[in-house]
This record gives sequence, C-alpha cells and structure tokens, in this order.
Amino acid sequence: MENLAQILLLLAVAITVVVTFQRLHIPTSLGYLLVGVILGPYTLGPTLSVPEFDSIAEFGVVFLLFTIGLNFSLPQINALRHQVLGLGTGQVALTTLLVSLILWLGGLPGAVAFVFGAVFAQSSTTIISSLLKEQGEENTQHGRFGLAISVFQDVMAVPFLVIIPVLGSSVAFLALAGALGWALAKAVLALALVFLAGRWLLRPLFHLVSERSSLEIFTLAVLLVALLAAWTTHSLGLSLAFGAFLAGMMLGETEFRHQVESSVRPFRDVLLGMFFVGIGMRFDPAAIPPIWTWAVLGALLILAGKLLIVAVLVRRAGVEFQIALRTGLLLSVGGEFGLALTAIALDYSVIDTQMGQIAITSVLLSMIAGAVLIKFNSRIASSLAKPKAVEHPASPELPDTPEKHVLIGGYGRVGHTIAVLLHTSGVPFVAFDTDPKRVLQGRADGHAVFYGDVSDPELLATIHAERASLAVITVDEATTALRAVSCLRGICPQVAVIARARDLETSSRLLSAGALHAYPETIEASLRLGATALDMLQVSSSDIEKVIQDVRDWDYRPVQDTRPDT
Repeated sequence: MENLAQILLLLAVAITVVVTFQRLHIPTSLGYLLVGVILGPYTLGPTLSVPEFDSIAEFGVVFLLFTIGLNFSLPQINALRHQVLGLGTGQVALTTLLVSLILWLGGLPGAVAFVFGAVFAQSSTTIISSLLKEQGEENTQHGRFGLAISVFQDVMAVPFLVIIPVLGSSVAFLALAGALGWALAKAVLALALVFLAGRWLLRPLFHLVSERSSLEIFTLAVLLVALLAAWTTHSLGLSLAFGAFLAGMMLGETEFRHQVESSVRPFRDVLLGMFFVGIGMRFDPAAIPPIWTWAVLGALLILAGKLLIVAVLVRRAGVEFQIALRTGLLLSVGGEFGLALTAIALDYSVIDTQMGQIAITSVLLSMIAGAVLIKFNSRIASSLAKPKAVEHPASPELPDTPEKHVLIGGYGRVGHTIAVLLHTSGVPFVAFDTDPKRVLQGRADGHAVFYGDVSDPELLATIHAERASLAVITVDEATTALRAVSCLRGICPQVAVIARARDLETSSRLLSAGALHAYPETIEASLRLGATALDMLQVSSSDIEKVIQDVRDWDYRPVQDTRPDT
C-alpha cells in the first residue's frame, strides 16, 4: 500500500491534464507526455516513484501492436500490396536510409544513425486521425492516403523491434551481422509458431469462449492470447510487442476481430497512456539548452525529409501534385512510435542519454509543428501548387469500412433475411451476432458477418458505426435491442435506426429510445395476413396499402387488443 498515494497522484494529474487537452482539441498522447514531465525527476514538485511502473507501461506498446495486427492480417496486407504497401514500405525505408546516411556522414556511429533514421520515419496516427476528423477531411483522398500510410508505418516498425535491441551489442561487424541474422531467424520461427497456433487453436478457442456469451470470459481470453504470444517471442529473445503483433495478425483473419479490438481497447488506451507518461519522465527540460540546436535541426529533418519523400512517392503513384503534397504534409509529423523506439534504444544502450534527449525533443517539436502543418495543409498546398486539385474518391484499395453500408445487429432469422435482400440488391452491409454458430453460418453464406455485441459502445466505436447509412437492429432480446438503439443514437445520431420488435410494448420502447421505425412482429404478421385476405377478395392494392399504412401511422392503435393469441 506504500505506492497508493503515488498512484492517486498519477491518476489525478493525468485526468486533469488529459481533460484539459481534450477541451483544447489537442491529442491526448501529448497530454500524457506532459504528465510524465510534471511527475518526472527533472522538474520541481512531486516525483512519481513506483518501481513497477516502467514494466506496466511497457504493455501499452504490447497492446498497441496487438490492435495494429488485428487491422493488418496477412490477407489484408496482400490486398494492399499494389499501392499502400509500396508507398508505406518506400516511405519508411527511404526516410530511414536518408536520415541514417546524413547522420552517419555527420560523424555519428552507424548504430546510432540507424536508430535516429527509424525514429524519424514514424508519423503520429493519433494526431493525423484526430485532426483530419476535426477538419472533416478523413474521407478525402489525401486523408485516406495519409491515414493508411501512417498505420502501415506502425507495421513497418515491427522489424525495428527485432533489430534495435541487437544493435546494443558491442561486437565486431561480422558478429553483429550474425546476431542480426539469428534475431531475424528467431522472428521467422516466432511467426511460424504463432501462425500455426492461430490456424489450429485460436478460432476453436474463441468459438468455445463465445458460446458462453460472457464478455468477461471473452476479454480474459483476449488478454491470455495477447500476453501468451508476447511471452513466446520474449522467451526467444525478441520483444514482447512483436509477439502481440503476430497474435493480432492471426486474430485479424477471424470473425472475432471487431469484438477482440473493442475488448482490448480500454486496456490499450490506459496502458499506452502510461507508456507516454514514462516517456515524459525521461524528458529533462534542463537538458534542452545544450542540445536545442540539434533538436531543432532534427525536427526540421523529420518534417522536411518525410514531406519530400512522401510527396514524391505519392506523385509517382499517379496522384495529382496537390493531393501528393497534402499527403506529405500529413505524414511529416513525428510519431509516438518514434518515442517508443527511442525508449527501446535507451533501454538496450544503443544510444546514450544525451542522444535520447535529442531524439525525444526532436520528435516532440516535430509533433507540435506537424500538427500546425496538418491544420493548414490545404492553404499550404494551394500556395505551392497553383491549380487547386479536385478531390477524387478515395482508392478502393485503402483499408476502410465502405461508405453507405448498412449495419445489421443480429444475424438470426430476421437478420439473415435482411442480409439476403441487401445482398441481392447489391447494397453493402456488415452484420454482427453474439452466437458463433450464426456467425459461421453467415460467413458460409458469403456474407460479412462478424462476432460482436452491437449494443457494446466500444464495438460501435471500433467499427466506425457513424459511417453507416442505416442501422437495422434485429436481435430478439428486447433489452439488448434497446441498449443498441440508445448507443447508436448517442454515438452517431445522424445514422437512421430501424428495429424489429416482438410486440407493441417493445416497439413503443424502441421508438422512445430513438428508433425511426420499430415494427412489432405479431401485429405486422396479422396485417400481412389481413392484406392477403383483402387481396383475395379483390380489394385494390392501393387501398390495401393505404389501410395498412394508416394503421402504422396511428401507432397500431386501431388493431390493439388485449386478448391473447389463439
């Protein structure tokens, strides 16, 4: 209990700073960094001193890589190979090579120069996505390119997790090459182990767990898989985060991907915040005066280098010059993963404390300046590129939920029928159900059906429910349906919601919760039966439809009856 006061202090400062940053529309990752500076040993005031803090904070990167793996399974990477894969790998490789070469020619050791190149190649997906959303540019062509490439940068950081620790060995070149080769061989072995386990064990495990219909057990299973994979690669002498990434890739191929991501998100966000607190605690403001020149030059190298490299690569891909330039402006910002790689390099003594301060300060300055460039990317690009380019629809190859799709909550009898009608009409849709057997059947039908609870707000946020043009809630359980409608109205009020109801009482409750329409099955079945009877009696179709619509418009009051069904 001796650390309880320290933990309370950390939570109080974190809540105060992060809430303030959110109100100012500043990325919360910068807020956590500031918390670390405030509670660090290099500033006045209280100092956080919890021995286990660094170990706990390290798992923030573990769960970050796990969720990145979920979104970049092997089939998805293969599908992106023609465009984003080439742009992403080209940007990271060229930036790392260019920065490493410049710093090596400037007199830095090769290993240190390589670390700086890897650190400077990263961009902040958090800053890019939050600012694009705030500016309404997330669906523009440059926005889609920028987000896709920045996320893929995180994937390309995985090899650095293998290479950087080896660079800390003070050995000859041949021995170092051998150590790198052995590390890469172990990485391939880890990939094979996790791949085989994913193919043969993960899907059956999650089917077994999901049959219990317990979110608690499901979350425990997710934590077990992520941490077990991390422990496996750590046992092979590799990083914890690498194993978590591999496990995420394997789960990304299953129908449980969205629910897994929503289950792990709270752990990831909190632990990642603690990781940034730890980075901030390494930052020494008093060390800036002696290194400020190098830090500013480093920030300029990050901004200018990535801007030019990305703009050239995107332009060579056939994209208009202004769009290429705006994409480069987005990706010029420094990234949180650069800070993570800096921390790893410090932990393995690849760089010393002073070099670490230069790297951290350079990245922080580039994050601040890069946020300004993103904010005014349109004006900057317009001033540099005379004819303003017209925004075109985003490439279909970019990883994103299709626009104008229908979200179906529940894949039972009603949900399946709606899915068939939508599929026949060529309308894209995605369906979720908490019964793994229904999910399997839906996928066997060739439909986009995933395991997940559509009444879970974390899941709705994970799948970007706000992008749907319509939500259809077909779950039979009234409480779940009501919760789903309420969550949808709260998270994305612009999305129209229609729902299935068992009876008139449930229909009224769903309408009160925000559903645009809620059709009671029992009464609707009676209406259709009555319509068939009228049709057989040769009443005109228009008169029949008018009678039925009048009943609906009057909230079914003309046909309400308290007598039981017979």
